[in-house]
Amino acid sequence: MLSKRLSQVASGVSIVCLSISSIGLQAQAVGTSSADGAARQSVAPDPGWPRQIMKNSATLVYYQPQVDSWDNYRLVKARMAFSLTPSAAGKPALGVVSLEAGTAVDQETRTVNLHDLKYTSVRFSGVDATQEATLEKTFRAIAPTGGEPIALDRLMADVTAGQTPYKPASNLKNDPPQIFYSESSAILLTVEGQPVLTSIEKTDLQFVVNTNWDLFFEKSKGDYYLLNDKMWLTSKNLGGPWIITKSLPKDMAKLPAGQNFDDVKRYVPPPPVSASAPRVFYSQQPAELLLLRGKPVYTRIPGTRLLYVTNTDNDVFLDDAQNQYYLLLSGRWFRAPSFNGPWTYTSDNLPQDFTKIPEDSEKGRVLASVPGTIQAADAVMLAQIPTTVTVNRAEAEAKARVTYDGQPQFKPIEKTNLQYATNTQQKVIKDGDLYYLCFDGVWFMSRVASGPWKTADTVPPEIYTIPPSSPVYNVTYVTQTNPTSTTVSSSTTAGYFGMFILGAAVGAAIVYGSGWYYPPYIYWGGGYPIYHPWPMTYGAGYVYNSWSGGWAGGRAVYGPYAAAGSAAWFNPATGRYGRAASVQGWYGGRTAASAYNPWTGGYGATSQGHNAYSQWGSSVVGRNGNWAQTGHVTTAAGTAFGYRTSTGQQGGGFVGPNGSVVRGANNTYAGNDGNVYRKDGSGNWSKYDNGNWNTVDTTAAKQQAQQNFNADHPNAQQNKRAFQQNHPNAQQNVQNARQNASGNLSGATRNPSLNSGTMQGLDHSSWARQRGQMQTGRFQHMQRGGGGRFRR
Repeated sequence: MLSKRLSQVASGVSIVCLSISSIGLQAQAVGTSSADGAARQSVAPDPGWPRQIMKNSATLVYYQPQVDSWDNYRLVKARMAFSLTPSAAGKPALGVVSLEAGTAVDQETRTVNLHDLKYTSVRFSGVDATQEATLEKTFRAIAPTGGEPIALDRLMADVTAGQTPYKPASNLKNDPPQIFYSESSAILLTVEGQPVLTSIEKTDLQFVVNTNWDLFFEKSKGDYYLLNDKMWLTSKNLGGPWIITKSLPKDMAKLPAGQNFDDVKRYVPPPPVSASAPRVFYSQQPAELLLLRGKPVYTRIPGTRLLYVTNTDNDVFLDDAQNQYYLLLSGRWFRAPSFNGPWTYTSDNLPQDFTKIPEDSEKGRVLASVPGTIQAADAVMLAQIPTTVTVNRAEAEAKARVTYDGQPQFKPIEKTNLQYATNTQQKVIKDGDLYYLCFDGVWFMSRVASGPWKTADTVPPEIYTIPPSSPVYNVTYVTQTNPTSTTVSSSTTAGYFGMFILGAAVGAAIVYGSGWYYPPYIYWGGGYPIYHPWPMTYGAGYVYNSWSGGWAGGRAVYGPYAAAGSAAWFNPATGRYGRAASVQGWYGGRTAASAYNPWTGGYGATSQGHNAYSQWGSSVVGRNGNWAQTGHVTTAAGTAFGYRTSTGQQGGGFVGPNGSVVRGANNTYAGNDGNVYRKDGSGNWSKYDNGNWNTVDTTAAKQQAQQNFNADHPNAQQNKRAFQQNHPNAQQNVQNARQNASGNLSGATRNPSLNSGTMQGLDHSSWARQRGQMQTGRFQHMQRGGGGRFRR
């Protein structure tokens, strides 16, 4: 059925109605195969703007909505410019519509589905009352009412700063970790606490479980052996000294197959190496390594006193105005007078020059961690936008389970009357004689620590007072609402995945991890250790990836398997070891090798994507007791998409070469004064009036805007003069552009003035569209490139 309908679309039908069963909602399921995931990502759900609908000989072209507010990230109020041609022989009428719509956010595809659209007012320019009433009736008959996708980045760019207040996490720990420094080859060997050794069958060898390196111990001689790339190092003590060895214990040849030792066995016996031994730094807690390839090499950020070090993978800067070094770790800035420290936390006191780093520069990625920048504001906003699912109670309860290592053990949560389970990978909270389980982002409850589990309608308010010092703090970012007899809605925000909002005097930014250290849990059962690490903030080189909205972890100097705080694990039931390397985001991750995620308590399968709702099937978004389910299927001809709601509404469309996207400029806007405006390539604004586009005079508006700006930014003129000195031809270029634009529009009439508030709103909308398009393109490019690969 779907293939038949797609062929009809390809033959020239612009918009089709697809039943939700036809488009296969399972295509939206998080647990789909990697092949399915690649197909989903080949075409973005947002097909672009402007869009076109043809119905009953009428044609409606509507431009990207301009956001007035996004209340609680669930209800958007906006204005939208449009062109309506009522008949094939009719003339287009331009107008502005005010609308309200519910929003359903899919963080995995960075798409917002606008549903239940309500058009609160429809206004046309230059038509009489009778004609306007007829046109409005036609508009309402043809305008979309739901299932309208828009890229999340477009919507975020259009939200005015300060319109959506943020709530920073309280009591995050920002003390610097131990930071080692080296200008020659070095690695960081982290073993959390004392080494946990497990015997390897039929050998004299033991394997160190609680590290992210291939680390072995020969019991008879008391020697450690460490594999670094292709080089073997040996030492009597974990703290060193470590030297290269060409001789390994004979039992190394007996390492069992299929227990993640296959990579190790390739280097037994040791291959010839010409490099010298790296320096091995040893730590019993997560630490960081600032590693340079030789003496520091600097490059200056133009127009600033900042220089960055080019011969390192770290983000490290020198402010030569104060002769201070700045190092970015897990979203936090630390300052020191030299590379050797001492380092102090300084995210709330960065030099202003950090805000001047060009976004397209080699170090543009750090802007997301500089409070006061638009990049940081975007990251903070994204962290607050909830992903909401509605799950079937019976299906969820059948999948929820908890396995304890021995009898359930609980430990008090400080500053609360609650306790948490210490000997399970799942997040179980004890409140009196009731137990609450947060499993894959959904809350359950039971009167018995091991279940059976029932889906919770709500959870005790005290759970949301759990402090960051607790390893189960992330569950405070999961809420449960809208219970019915068969379903319940659950929402998560970024904190559930370890991404927290850190407030600062000049703004806010996103950091990875709470900053608190949670010692791992180790249980000895049947003579074998079971190792469960809690989330760690440092020790894996976490870097924020603004293209994906997540954090990438893992560098060679931290170990070959560093990611998501997972280190190693051992399963005595199967006798297999596990390692991890992955890219994590709050919408999910892309994982190579089996990886345990200590934030969510789950495992990611090889080369597959996963998120908090992998257990619950397709993307289902709930609101106010109702729900909306969306899906799409992509073929070579284009993308079919659709939606279905609990009230019976359903619909869909097609986007392809002959589809619903108009191949024109997305440069028409709805002014806040109710008029339609257009911006040309030279930056000039025109107003639509009585069937004509008339150039508007923005002189008075710009003067008023400049006065307002100068009042708010007393140093602006000084910065302007400095810019002019560095760019002597800039003013002449602007004058030439204006003269060319004036010549091109010489035949148009000129309005006397434009209100400064209207002009500022139009300029903001224009900027937002450009930024939204850029960010959307970046994310789509990343998805086509494999979805989870981190770009440095």
